[in-house]
Amino acid sequence: MTDREQRKKELQEMLKSYDDAYYRDARSEVSDQEYDRLKREFESLFDQDDFLSLLGSQSDTKPGVEQTPIVGDDRLEAFISHKHISPMLSLDNTYDEAEFFDFDKRLRKILGSDTLSYVVEPKIDGVAVSLTYENGVLSRATTRGNGVEGDIITQNILHIENLPVHIESTDFPSLIEIRGEIFMSHEEFNRINDEREKQGMDLYANPRNLTAGTVKLLDPKEARSRKIEIVLYGLGTCLPSERFATQSEFHDAIIKWNLPTVEFFKSVSNVEEAWQAIGSLDQQRNDYAFPTDGAVIKLDSIDLQKTTGSTAKAPRWAIAYKFESERQKTVLEDIQIQVGRTGAITPVACLQPVQLAGTLVSRASLHNADEIERKDIRVGDSVIVEKAGEIIPQVIEVVLADRISSSLPFSFPSHCPSCNGELVKSEGEAAWRCLNPNCLAQVKARIQYFSSRGCMNIDHLGEAVIAQLVERSLVQNLSDIYTLTKNQLLELEGFAEKSAENLIHSIEQSKKQDLWRLISALGIKHVGVSASKELARTFGSLQALVELEEEDLTIIDGIGEVMAKSIVAFFKISENQELIQNFKQYGLQLSVPEENLNAKLPFKDLIFVLTGSLTELTREEATLKIEALGGKVSSSVSKKTSFLLTGSSTGSKLTKAEKLKVPIIDEKKFFEMVEHE
Repeated sequence: MTDREQRKKELQEMLKSYDDAYYRDARSEVSDQEYDRLKREFESLFDQDDFLSLLGSQSDTKPGVEQTPIVGDDRLEAFISHKHISPMLSLDNTYDEAEFFDFDKRLRKILGSDTLSYVVEPKIDGVAVSLTYENGVLSRATTRGNGVEGDIITQNILHIENLPVHIESTDFPSLIEIRGEIFMSHEEFNRINDEREKQGMDLYANPRNLTAGTVKLLDPKEARSRKIEIVLYGLGTCLPSERFATQSEFHDAIIKWNLPTVEFFKSVSNVEEAWQAIGSLDQQRNDYAFPTDGAVIKLDSIDLQKTTGSTAKAPRWAIAYKFESERQKTVLEDIQIQVGRTGAITPVACLQPVQLAGTLVSRASLHNADEIERKDIRVGDSVIVEKAGEIIPQVIEVVLADRISSSLPFSFPSHCPSCNGELVKSEGEAAWRCLNPNCLAQVKARIQYFSSRGCMNIDHLGEAVIAQLVERSLVQNLSDIYTLTKNQLLELEGFAEKSAENLIHSIEQSKKQDLWRLISALGIKHVGVSASKELARTFGSLQALVELEEEDLTIIDGIGEVMAKSIVAFFKISENQELIQNFKQYGLQLSVPEENLNAKLPFKDLIFVLTGSLTELTREEATLKIEALGGKVSSSVSKKTSFLLTGSSTGSKLTKAEKLKVPIIDEKKFFEMVEHE
């Protein structure tokens, strides 16, 4: 085997491993820049005929060890695949200004033109999708797959609020493939991770990975519990084929048909203007609700697109200019092991503080033991830190050149750092867990979650107070909170007469909390705030939940088999049944008041979106008021939005609402609506 063939084989195996993690497991094992560098090197070792042959060979089979990663492959065995009418190739990437201008030079040489018109759009960091509409009806949604065929995911995206399944327009093509991107807003990503953190579960690394996992869920009901969104921008096959002359004309048609599209779209007459538009997008992208990692530049003329054609791996008439993620080098001073309330063991990097994307970062996620071992992360190392999806800091790589000779590999504990119980890892899980339910760290975490603002909202019951209560065996389970006395609190460090009275008062007030808060506070695996509200509305009491079977739950929108199994299993445990009886004895509200069950819901079927800084109430308070009157709160504006509630410092949501003619109200008007109802 020649050196060239050996290197080709090495790169093929490496890229295959990265592709499997990215496309099939929704997990990034390498930075975008490093992946692009390796892929370019790999592609340089092939002739054009090799690519055409390899791409064709991928069309008939699911991903396998022998396949070569040309455009990646997201297909899974559990899904039905479908062949695209027009191939759905990936884009060539560049991080370099000179390479971008070379892209324009190549096109002008091919087309014999002095100047070319382009369009510039954001490159959204999501999951590529192709929608097929036949006679105005959405017949199929398909992932990119290997570029030739992809997996059908129609059932997992039908709940997207602003995606019409039927287009009522006289000029809509009889058959059209519209390409776009499915994504998750920063707000929804944070909501899901906040719930997972409260439940002691591993956090998702970034919105893109979570989106990819969502569209490939086997249970559509579970997929509906996560709010994904979509934008459309690309044209595949269209009949009649001469329907559009330019990309700009196609973009205008998308808007006319009320299909969701990108917020930034710039038509330019030359490459210099395109470069200016890229700079403008870079300045604006942090204000968008969705993650974007670059700009896509396309020839505007569709005839010229056809003339320039494609290579086996990408169209010649388009390129993605990738923005570099902000990274900083710092020192890993320690690795702390945290024990969550479900027993999940999470390693956290303690860093020498460093400024990153506008914030001071001193801690970062290390995910799990496998990640530490794979990257060989050691205490004392110099490390590169990046905000994944510009949200969660994580350690990207170790600077091996800075490693001292006395450095030792990190030894992940085999026993719980709190109770010394043996750690176990279940099949299919990355996290190690402590299985001792009486582990003090877990008890503390459960109480902290139970009393948190989003659950029972018990003021003055902070982490330090909880630690003392548990360590002195004053509180050993959730119901013990309601047995505390003022005299017991006065024996604790930091308590005086007034502070003890305040905590007792807050505990008493928590007994009046709505049922959904109590359900959420129980910490049932997979059950977050939204599901808790739905359970309270549907069944009306905690006792009713104890008597449920799985089939009673799966008929509810948003509750799939996984969540249903978790709910039923939780209430079958005798300790949890005893807990509920204790709650009843201590006077907690275990059912929805009769007047609320039969209350008029004037905001029913209304969808509100909040933007800007509210002054008279918090976003959480506004959300609770809306939901109490039967309304829903969404994170993004669409044609289905009923009202946009605005505060100060509004962003792109206001612009989009004005464009869609969504009614816009301020806090004064909102209060008038609430008081009237």
